[in-house]
Amino acid sequence: MKIIVTGAAGFIGANLVRALNGRGETDILAVDNLTHSEKFRNLAEFDIADYLDKGEFLDRVRRRELPRPDVIFHQGACSDTMESDGRYMMENNFRYSSELLDWCQNSGIVLIYASTAAVYGLGPVFSEVRTAERPLNVYGYSKLLFDHVVRRRLAASKTPVVGLRYFNVYGPRETHKARMASVAFHHFHQFRSEAKVKLFEGSHGFENGEQRRDFIHVDDAVKANIFFWSRPTSGVYNVGTGRAQSFNDVALAVVNALREANGQPALPLRQAVTQGLIEYIAFPSALRGKYQAFTQADLSQLRGAGFDDSMLNVEQGVAAYVRWLLKNS
Repeated sequence: MKIIVTGAAGFIGANLVRALNGRGETDILAVDNLTHSEKFRNLAEFDIADYLDKGEFLDRVRRRELPRPDVIFHQGACSDTMESDGRYMMENNFRYSSELLDWCQNSGIVLIYASTAAVYGLGPVFSEVRTAERPLNVYGYSKLLFDHVVRRRLAASKTPVVGLRYFNVYGPRETHKARMASVAFHHFHQFRSEAKVKLFEGSHGFENGEQRRDFIHVDDAVKANIFFWSRPTSGVYNVGTGRAQSFNDVALAVVNALREANGQPALPLRQAVTQGLIEYIAFPSALRGKYQAFTQADLSQLRGAGFDDSMLNVEQGVAAYVRWLLKNS
């Protein structure tokens, strides 16, 4: 087996399989957990060589019964930032990843794995340094702890290992994520059902809807994975656009893309608000102290590793995503 993708039926994993197929790669072992079987749809249109449940896969890894692949793209994890079962999160995200790392290092397998910008908590610094890493939840902590393990082992590493700290990823094949799907996904469905998008009123020093995050299209996140397979440079890297954009930007991009599909002209933000297409609601008290009102990836290390691809801005990426949703919903 040439390639293993864990979390292959998930959001980023399925888009990665799509990109690999586009490069002519089909010798792929897909690993996932299909207890919630609807995720199979993410893989149904793509070509893989075999499928294993994540539990059976880990058993075979422990017994060293699997043929050695060239690379493992480890995208599998519980990414629910609201998950409160710390034992489950640490077993699923930290211990599982650690066992894969041991196999890869002992067998000469390139490991490219998903980390997260959740390790930075409220910021305000978003660079790959220890002083900036202050997760707000056990999900972020489970990812950060594995990043620490990787960093400690880099000096003695026998084969490349690359961690990718994804910022706010959006795009096709995230429907199964439900409440954890992107804001673009939720804005799309909210506008279609209510003819408006609801955003938070001003908070954290920002005006209404002006809270800002680094929103990255899934295709750009996948490009980073492919890049590090072709030029594996060990380390932990931010994967974002390096450009914070507002929730107003996302909402307006959704509204205007849907208007375009209906033959209507684009609107500026003020007019969209005046017409009631974007509405502001009170900031929930339950989110105070737990909400990332601003994120922006420092891309110095990513660019320093040689990844110089341009990335879609919100206006481009969200419009493309809305067109995909209209075609595939």
